[in-house]
Amino acid sequence: MRAMKAIAIVVLLLLVVVNALELLPAASAFRMYLSGAAVALSLVALIAILVGNGPSRDDRSAGAEAARPMAVPTRANQTDAEIVGFLAMLQARGRLVDFLMDDINAYDDAQVGAAARVVHAGCRTALLEHFQISPVRTESEGSRVQVAAGYAPDEYRLLGKISGSAPFSGVLVHHGWKTDAVNLPRVLRSSTDRLPAIAPAEVELS
Repeated sequence: MRAMKAIAIVVLLLLVVVNALELLPAASAFRMYLSGAAVALSLVALIAILVGNGPSRDDRSAGAEAARPMAVPTRANQTDAEIVGFLAMLQARGRLVDFLMDDINAYDDAQVGAAARVVHAGCRTALLEHFQISPVRTESEGSRVQVAAGYAPDEYRLLGKISGSAPFSGVLVHHGWKTDAVNLPRVLRSSTDRLPAIAPAEVELS
């Protein structure tokens, strides 16, 4: 950039000299050539100024590098690890993952029912051990209930045609569930680059 500015200054000085020569009486015979030289020098000066004012190659490269989004390494966070940890509890207590990942079409209803009892008992124990669960509504399903104004949107799913504003009156189809307390153990992680296993592979050594 400095070199281009220097060239522009030199060319402008030459341009001044050429214009001064055109004013001399002795230069009348060369006036045509001096005018052409003035035009050429003016173009050179203009190009030099424009190039000098433009960003250098290094600046353009730096700008292009800055515009590229930086790759953010993905790391398994603690929340995801604790979710996997609870899934591991359901697997350990009730073999839930085994049951859900298996193709039950290969078994008859009696076999599926027997396996479901084992899964139900184990998963229910794990659920009640770590969550304080209660119904959203205590009325019997099928009874008529009132949904008061200011109700919590996550605690109700209103079915049918809705008109106006709460309170609403309707039939309780499902009483819903909510949790008032969660007590999940802290997951001790051996690596932050991956999530913990749900269940380890079991290998019997011989």
